[in-house]
Amino acid sequence: MKILAFETSCDDTAVAIVENGTRVLSSVQVSQLEHNQWGGVVPEIAARLHAEAWRPVLEQALAEAKLEMSDIYYIAVTYGPGLQTSLLSGTTAASFLSLLYNIPLLPVHHVYGHLCSVFLEREIKTIHFPALVLTASGGHTEFYLWNDAATWQKLGGSIDDAVGEAFDKLSKMLGLGYPGGPEVSARALQGNRKAFNLPVPNLGKESLDLSFSGVKSAVRRLVLARYPAWLEGDFSKRDEESEAFINDLCASFEETCGRIFKKKLTRIFELHPEIKALYFVGGVSANTYLKSIFEDFVQGYGIKVLTPEKIAYSTDNAAMIGSAAYFQIQNKNALQPMVQHVISKSRLSL
Repeated sequence: MKILAFETSCDDTAVAIVENGTRVLSSVQVSQLEHNQWGGVVPEIAARLHAEAWRPVLEQALAEAKLEMSDIYYIAVTYGPGLQTSLLSGTTAASFLSLLYNIPLLPVHHVYGHLCSVFLEREIKTIHFPALVLTASGGHTEFYLWNDAATWQKLGGSIDDAVGEAFDKLSKMLGLGYPGGPEVSARALQGNRKAFNLPVPNLGKESLDLSFSGVKSAVRRLVLARYPAWLEGDFSKRDEESEAFINDLCASFEETCGRIFKKKLTRIFELHPEIKALYFVGGVSANTYLKSIFEDFVQGYGIKVLTPEKIAYSTDNAAMIGSAAYFQIQNKNALQPMVQHVISKSRLSL
């Protein structure tokens, strides 16, 4: 079963063709570099660029897969969450193609797409349930108990900044650029992870929620005390001492994020001893340091950590949406209520 998928939830225009939920026949993505000068995504600019890009991206995806529209069984598209203007670009394109070629349309939840990213280019038998999924990016940081391919239950999540957002804000404070995750991680490799004692929030023993605003604020106070001009965007005065400060701050920040996650993981495994695997997905799953501490942590539970096979499948991409659509179809009686609600209003009758 070949599924054509669109993903336009933020600033990447992505189109992919996925067969049977795991085999990626093509995956094409265009990033919008125009946002870099603003230090974040501007919704109006993103929507315009999506509208310009989706057709050539679609044509390239079909060409790489050596397929025509007549070979497509379903069209899948991210319906949310995300930037409304960006989502509208993708859903409009997908709906147009669905009507034009009389191909059923299937809306997909963005986070469910990230869950299914672990299926891409893997054998289904290597994915074990029930599993704990940590989906971490600039837009969401959440824990899910994944019972089978189509049913998932939220256990907790960030009550303020997503972890990727906190990385981006730290990067902006230090003048490292956007997106901030790769820049901060690269500088952390050169720093001392114990240089600064940053706070780990206490939300209560029973809480499975996360908070990154406290560590972000602590970092801001350190920058304000040492290099206040940086917070005004003036990075003209840099020397060996300030570069060492940046490295140590990035390293300490990354280490603190790891401690925040491990604190919650400990409680989750106490509550759910049935968990057979930990899947780390979303853009932040490309962070090798966090992945390594998770691998060390779960050794005591006799399970493994899996991340998407390629970094391209960690960040927002259309292949994961095509995979999620396949498992929704295969497990139509177990779809999440929010997905059922949207499907009931679409042209697709399962």
